[in-house]
Amino acid sequence: MNLPENVEQGLKQYVSAAQAAFGPQLVSVVLYGSAAEGRLRATSDVNTITIVKSYSSEAAQSIAPTLTLLAAAIRLETMFLLEAEVAQALLSFPVKFADIRHRKVVLHGADPFASVVIPRPALIARLRQVLLNTVLRTRQSYALRCEQEERMVELAADLAGPMRSAGAALLELQGKTAASPREALEQLALAAGKDEWTAAVRLLPEARERRPFPAGKTAASVVFGLLELAQHLLEAANKLEP
Repeated sequence: MNLPENVEQGLKQYVSAAQAAFGPQLVSVVLYGSAAEGRLRATSDVNTITIVKSYSSEAAQSIAPTLTLLAAAIRLETMFLLEAEVAQALLSFPVKFADIRHRKVVLHGADPFASVVIPRPALIARLRQVLLNTVLRTRQSYALRCEQEERMVELAADLAGPMRSAGAALLELQGKTAASPREALEQLALAAGKDEWTAAVRLLPEARERRPFPAGKTAASVVFGLLELAQHLLEAANKLEP
């Protein structure tokens, strides 16, 4: 998986703890996001989904010490999802789970998403909601923080995940492909022909690592470029046919 040794060992430790805590109630443990791509950064969370047949207080208390330890050691995060909730989760959060289906590694059990289909109308509707929410929240945040460079860097970093996932979903709905959500967003920015949007997308890694931007680039200009790109993606999503 091309992960740091401590992360690989931490994931093995978590799977063992989950097996011990949930026993036969444990269905699957799935790694997703940048860690599943082998693109984990020092500031990235190690995101997992733990799928169980039932969730009990006893099991949660049993796994709590390991989960607390690994949250501090490798930034492990997990979503506890009942097996019976998988289909509902995909329908309720289709953009998120469309991303997960493309960027995942099954650490234990069978692939819980292999046979579940996300209906196109549901994915389109949720994509529009996600993009509109991103646009509205970013406009407010920009107005509040545009003169605070550090806060703007944080905002740019926060926009990376949802915009990349939305970009991947939009590209898929348009019948196109990209190697990852990161490439999908860059592909859409390039296709729009706006150099400032492409530059903003390419500076997202710097924002996530809290590294200085190149000379002449302020965090406010990067965020505004991302805001304009999000508006462009929303317009494209609104043109999609269910």
